[in-house]
Amino acid sequence: MKVTFPHMGHMWICLSAMLEYLGVEVVVPPPSSKRTLTLGARHAPEFACLPLKLNLGNFMEASELGADTILMAGGCGPCRFGYYAQVEHAILEDLGYKYRLVVMEPPQKHVGELLSKIKYITGHSSWWEVVRGIRFGYQKARMVDELERQANYLRPREIHRGSTDKAFKRALQEIIAAKHPRDLPQAGERVRKIMAQVVIKPRPVLRVGIVGEIFTLLEPFANYDLERRLGYLGVETDRSIYLSEWINDHLFLGLVRGLRSRKEACQAAPPYLNHFVGGHGQETVGSTVMYAKQGYDGVIQLLPFTCMPEIVAHSVLPRLSTELGIPTLTITVDEQSGEAGLVTRLEAFIDLLARKKGVV
Repeated sequence: MKVTFPHMGHMWICLSAMLEYLGVEVVVPPPSSKRTLTLGARHAPEFACLPLKLNLGNFMEASELGADTILMAGGCGPCRFGYYAQVEHAILEDLGYKYRLVVMEPPQKHVGELLSKIKYITGHSSWWEVVRGIRFGYQKARMVDELERQANYLRPREIHRGSTDKAFKRALQEIIAAKHPRDLPQAGERVRKIMAQVVIKPRPVLRVGIVGEIFTLLEPFANYDLERRLGYLGVETDRSIYLSEWINDHLFLGLVRGLRSRKEACQAAPPYLNHFVGGHGQETVGSTVMYAKQGYDGVIQLLPFTCMPEIVAHSVLPRLSTELGIPTLTITVDEQSGEAGLVTRLEAFIDLLARKKGVV
């Protein structure tokens, strides 16, 4: 069995660590690219959202490397993601690909089914080893998230342009290279030393929160590397969802204490949005409220074209923006999006925020 999965930011690092620790052969697809998107968009339904098209492209590229089993998350509620695994598998079968499909459904709905799927993937590993493997992958997710937070803080303050990104790449390699849980403390120490070498200058910077649908938030190819671009425009960013937070909320059911939770965002959403609308729509609204109360200078909402939950959230943001005095910008992405247009909109938005704050 050669297992593959779709890309979503740096998720592949923690998934590979977990599966390889358990003796599963992993085929990581090439990083998402224009070729990936072209392959996926060519065979996907026209009005499917960008994540489905990129997932499809990932699976087609992974097949060229020998993958024969797809590991995919399931879902429930109004978001179409819940049946994407089955749709993608059906499309791949029609195209002649011979993939086995393993869908991990949310544990609060199908815990018995989830356990049987884990056992199917991990084979003869004991449950104790499975728990250790999951913990190993999760520890890597925490380390990568912390590294990303550090980079988002340093980038707008760095003296030598690009020094944060160079350090980030080196630090990321240290995390990837750790093949056993016992290697992680030393890897963490090396990561801290590498990032401490970035020379920064204290200066006033803008702070912008990024909210929206999780795939477009986490996948740099889908969002045109938004956090890095904003960093170079002198903006410190914070994302409303990090991978380790999502895992804790949806797979561990909040077992890990001290992490930011979706519950806080959902509780902050009323009176602007009083109920679940699927995906991360309610969290988008609640997180925008929280960023406004924390004194952020603006909020950017990211969503794939035709994403219903985020369209609902988008309809609420103008009123919220007016009443709480926080400027918002909504960016919709699909295979027709253009980099130049995005850059122009970002520069105009940041210019307005800078003038409002008086840091021009």
